[in-house]
Amino acid sequence: MTEKKPRVSIGMPVYNAERFLEQALDGILAQTFTDFEVVISDNGSTDSTQAICQRYAAQDPRIRYHRLPSNIGVSRNFNRVFELSSGEYFKWCAHDDIPKPTFLEKCVAVLDQRPEVVMCYTKGIDIDESGMELRYFTYTLDLDSPDPVKRFHDMTLYEHPMLTLFGVIRSDALRRAGLMEHYPVSDRILMGRYALLGRIYRIPEYLHLNREYPGRSVKKYGDSYRLMAMYNPEKAGKTTFPNFAMLWGYIRAIFAYPLSLRQRIGCLRVLWQWAYPRERKFRRDISRAIKKPLRPLYHKLRPSRRPPIEA
Repeated sequence: MTEKKPRVSIGMPVYNAERFLEQALDGILAQTFTDFEVVISDNGSTDSTQAICQRYAAQDPRIRYHRLPSNIGVSRNFNRVFELSSGEYFKWCAHDDIPKPTFLEKCVAVLDQRPEVVMCYTKGIDIDESGMELRYFTYTLDLDSPDPVKRFHDMTLYEHPMLTLFGVIRSDALRRAGLMEHYPVSDRILMGRYALLGRIYRIPEYLHLNREYPGRSVKKYGDSYRLMAMYNPEKAGKTTFPNFAMLWGYIRAIFAYPLSLRQRIGCLRVLWQWAYPRERKFRRDISRAIKKPLRPLYHKLRPSRRPPIEA
């Protein structure tokens, strides 16, 4: 007999997640919609993450725990949980965020009723380390528009906290869109591809608790050059072009889908609006690439600043 597949797969990539992991798993297990699996991929954690995951997996058969022998990077681990999933719908869940109990129920209902919608997400609330509410996100993106240029415009040009990434997605649509690429902020490029692929609906309820605290990786690692090694350990210490990688990712997205000529030109105009204010960042990519091989020579030839030794 073929094993019944769950309606929803929840993918949780984790690395040294012991601090908030139990709260996130409790939030998932408290969902009113119960036909789901939880796929955890542990990126070689060195804290108590493994023990916590194994304890929860022993208590609930819907939880599947996989451990990697070493860290393969953020984006590859995000992709891995999807590759290990089997559900009709898919949701990424961060180890430090908490979905409210009706999150899955409300999102699945929309996807069941509206086949033209490829993803459904909800409003969100920032919470701090103790779970205290900090602010309610009030931004508005027109991602449910029938016009792919409008969706791409809003997803790409407006600043927003990327709550779309943690919505419920049609698994077959995610396969068509492609998974996360291996450079910083590649989740935004993935969501840009999603906006071109189909309509995205936001439930007007605050059902996503987004953890905001100093220890978050984006705050911890700072600029995109340091983040590159976190996303792709193979790039550690090497010359990288993260801003050009983003630009190329958006260009590939625009030419990946069967848009009309008018729509493609409209998306390229949007991309120009995105790229033009980032001129300095592109120049910095080039400048760093030129300076890096010259740096050892500079230090070698630089006159010593030590004071002369007196006789």
